[in-house]
Amino acid sequence: MQTIPKLKLLAERLDLSESTVSRALNNYSDIAEQTKELVRNLADEMGYQPNIHARRLASGKADTVAFVMPPLNDQLNNSFFSELMTGMALALDKRGWDLQILAPNNAAEQSKFFKRISRSGNISGLVISRTLIQDPRFEILKKLEIPFISFGRSENIEESAWVDVDNKKAFIEMTEHLFNLGHRAIASIGGPPIYNFTKQRAEGWSQAMAALDVSVPQQYQETSELSFEGGKAAMKRLLSLGAPPTAVCCVSDVVAIGAMQALRENGLQPGSDVSLIGYDGLNIGDWLEPPLSTMRQPIEEAGRQLSEMLINIIEGGQKTSAFQKLFRATLVRRGTDNPPNLDGSHPENSSQLKTKN
Repeated sequence: MQTIPKLKLLAERLDLSESTVSRALNNYSDIAEQTKELVRNLADEMGYQPNIHARRLASGKADTVAFVMPPLNDQLNNSFFSELMTGMALALDKRGWDLQILAPNNAAEQSKFFKRISRSGNISGLVISRTLIQDPRFEILKKLEIPFISFGRSENIEESAWVDVDNKKAFIEMTEHLFNLGHRAIASIGGPPIYNFTKQRAEGWSQAMAALDVSVPQQYQETSELSFEGGKAAMKRLLSLGAPPTAVCCVSDVVAIGAMQALRENGLQPGSDVSLIGYDGLNIGDWLEPPLSTMRQPIEEAGRQLSEMLINIIEGGQKTSAFQKLFRATLVRRGTDNPPNLDGSHPENSSQLKTKN
């Protein structure tokens, strides 16, 4: 049986004190980053596992963070958050921390969870997501003095920690891509208006359309629940217009998949008669027919960053607002983004849609 190396052996191999090695593994701020990296690399190489229970008894800390799961509508949203939590768990495991999942059914139950955590001390910090435009959770958690970080920004986060993807930039790039393919009738299906990412993505689409000097009907800006059914219903409303769009920017892959079904039910081929681009980069998009083009978020890496930043916040030494990271989404072209099919029946030939002069 292979013996798991002890802290003493790591210290001997690196010619460092056991205290220095221990503090490096636990990311103390008084240890140089170069030393931390050296210690962690050797620990990984040797298969070192910290004595978590002994460390927790000595420190009095839980060494556990919790992810607050938002209410989910379908299994594809589950797969998004599963990938996020995979990244979180990998980073936590490397540091000897645990991940717990909280699944409140509503805002009132969520507030009860927060108060219980504040009293018990069984959880050292929280990760929240699906941030609102003005999110009351930021103030609640600050008042309860619970360390936290959010996946997503809000308009009231100046002094808070967050990891996010540049939603506005992603929708600008998505819209410009469809324009460069030849589309002028480009619609948008957004999400519920309470979420900040919905606002950011809608702003990206509208800003791009204005910059491209394309005039579109007001009805081209649709909203949807984050579900197959929501995307399907929104796409049906767009198809009922006198001049339906030839391309649609969708707030999520889930919504885009619902929109694809609406096209089929109306005798149209996704990607041929109407182009679609989703958002998230879920692997299920590869298995559709045609495969769904999408803006891919670095979901697992975002999860890693959330865990790393939250541990650093819990252990102190820097302002919370120092922990802010903005990622970029990247276009993944599959099979649903193509030039418009100009056969005389599309909106480019309609007097209801025109390019400004």
